[in-house]
Amino acid sequence: MNKTDFNQPHAFASLWRRILLLGLVLIPATIASQFMREVLPYGGRTGLELAIIIVFGVLFGWISIGLWTSGIGFLSLLLHRDRYNLVRATGAMRAIDPDARTAILLPVFAEDMARVGAGLRATFESLAETGQQEHFDFFMLSDTQDPNRWVDEEVAWATLCRDLNAHGRIFYRRRHVNLKRKSGNVADFVRRWGAYYRYMVVFDADSVMSGEALVKLVNMMQANDRVGLIQTLPQPMGQHTLFARMLQFTGHAYGPIFAAGLHFWQLGDSPFWGHNAIIRVEAFRQHCALPRLPGRPPLGGDILSHDFVESALLRRGGWTIWLAVGLAGSYEELPPTLLDAMKRDRRWCQGNLQHVRLLFAEGLFPAHRALFINGIMSYVSALLWLVFLLLSSGQAVWQALQPPDYFPAGPALFPQWPVWQPQWAVLLMIATGVILFAPKILAVLLIVIQRRASQFGGISRLLASAFTETLMSALLAPVQAVFHSKFVVFTLLGQQVSWGAQARGDASTGWGEALRYHGFATVVAGAWGLGVFWLSPEFFWWLTPVVGALLLAIPASVLSSRSGVGLRAHGLGLFLTPPETVPEPVLQSFAHQLRRAHTAQAPTWGGFVAAVVDPRVNALHVALQGLGRGQKISPQIGVRRQALGVKLLRDGPGSLGTEEQKLLLRQPRLLLELHRQWWDQGAVPAARDSRDVRATPRPEPQARHDNRTGQGARRAPDALPDAPAR
Repeated sequence: MNKTDFNQPHAFASLWRRILLLGLVLIPATIASQFMREVLPYGGRTGLELAIIIVFGVLFGWISIGLWTSGIGFLSLLLHRDRYNLVRATGAMRAIDPDARTAILLPVFAEDMARVGAGLRATFESLAETGQQEHFDFFMLSDTQDPNRWVDEEVAWATLCRDLNAHGRIFYRRRHVNLKRKSGNVADFVRRWGAYYRYMVVFDADSVMSGEALVKLVNMMQANDRVGLIQTLPQPMGQHTLFARMLQFTGHAYGPIFAAGLHFWQLGDSPFWGHNAIIRVEAFRQHCALPRLPGRPPLGGDILSHDFVESALLRRGGWTIWLAVGLAGSYEELPPTLLDAMKRDRRWCQGNLQHVRLLFAEGLFPAHRALFINGIMSYVSALLWLVFLLLSSGQAVWQALQPPDYFPAGPALFPQWPVWQPQWAVLLMIATGVILFAPKILAVLLIVIQRRASQFGGISRLLASAFTETLMSALLAPVQAVFHSKFVVFTLLGQQVSWGAQARGDASTGWGEALRYHGFATVVAGAWGLGVFWLSPEFFWWLTPVVGALLLAIPASVLSSRSGVGLRAHGLGLFLTPPETVPEPVLQSFAHQLRRAHTAQAPTWGGFVAAVVDPRVNALHVALQGLGRGQKISPQIGVRRQALGVKLLRDGPGSLGTEEQKLLLRQPRLLLELHRQWWDQGAVPAARDSRDVRATPRPEPQARHDNRTGQGARRAPDALPDAPAR
């Protein structure tokens, strides 16, 4: 077999595979639409029936994509004959070219620094075990606006540098202006320091990766100089709520065959999912400057779902993008509750709908336009399902209230008798069920064939977990569909989403919160079900899975968010996953560091208060801001700052508002003077000798203000222009 060239897009192989997929989707969808026409009493000759047939055909084709993707993924993983597998072609871990420096980027926004620090520490130590750590640097890139979180980030960075002896390896930079959110954060790094690195690995704040996986990613890039991006398949881990444990199980059990199938269709036109991926920095710099969409948000303005757009732009620039199917050691956390997942989906929905504006952008490849459509349909399909159910209910109610119309098309010689074909309806229901559940069956079958069932607790527990997950998914799917439908409608009506920190770690949903988010849908579902039952009892039973799920939405949302319920499921052997049964060393290290951080003694002061009161935290913050030359300010600004200082000394640091605290944190000279005055007046004698477990010895100035931009960009220890020489 000839060696595969991953620098080429393999146009012929891609073409015939995508034509095959198109045929597999369109032909069954057409046949199913014909069956639906036979089911309806007038055979699609009324406007209402025609609408039902069209919507059903689109939805049937949409869900069948998952069937064929999982089916081809099953065969690919079973037979091991994918000659386009980049991981298998690269082989074992090898030495990295000394000139190939890689930056690992960790964008943060008001995160729990104990969690972030544990993940970064575990990844750093795992990388050290490979013996190739000198080729990597870590960058904590902050967009945090909360002053307390800002100071906590600085302390966490300094603590990591001290504990890991990583000065000159782990850097911290905070932007004052959050242009373009995460994409702008990464772009800012590329503009400032990208020239010193050949590759960058983009993390999320909850990402963890093994050192071996990172080194192999660099090996793959070195071996293929026209590959612009390699996306790993992040595996979920670390959560304990029932909802999160269910998602973790689906990711590990079903995810591999879907990923292998997606790789089969996409080849060198694969997607970018925004994190746990390696990118060629120069290619990204040249091609991935994101435009600002014309018009106002939510469909205009900054692009929210930037990852798909960046991969499309890289491909347009002549670079290939691949999925690293089979690469272990890439992990992430998932939202702990249904409501947290829906809050995340609200952002993703707006971002994906923005891609409508880019579908016909010049120069994009068809495969990436298809990815845009796929992302859009991920949310629009929920609205279509709702429309289909409403149209079907309307048809049933109309039939119950109106006498038969024997001449629906106008005067004719012969009447058209309305005829129901319930047997075809049952057949359609069975076909839809096969499409929905066959991927799960194939995934479980593959696990058993490959003798990996022990990683899920054994065959019996694997089957029990898959059965329980299917029931829970059927219960939660209508609830999620209602949310997604609302998101689409709200976005089209002009309601834009705000940017907030994502919930990580274990959390729970209270009954009041669940009532607020699910109550309206529950009431509407009850009224809908009662109305249909009264007018068309026969059709009511077809609606019971949806209506019943919506009626149970509140208790399902609350109970699935409980860690106690999730831990009881774990005790019964449900939803076990490989990170629990055969954890990698990097995950063991992460869990240890996280327990250590959560059980450590809390500091006497934290956040902004520590920056004022604690000598070490104050010295750290002042050093990071840089004293430099004093700024020329107007008398009015000077008076205001003095008034804030007086207020702080009189009423304490906690008396200042958020904006007042941020203002003082940006004035290192004034903050240093206030710290001295605070201690001179003896305000906290009881805390004078206490030790802050997160603080570090008074540092030398290791970062300085960037006067070129005025955004407070800082360089960490060992100024970066000298970094390549190390």
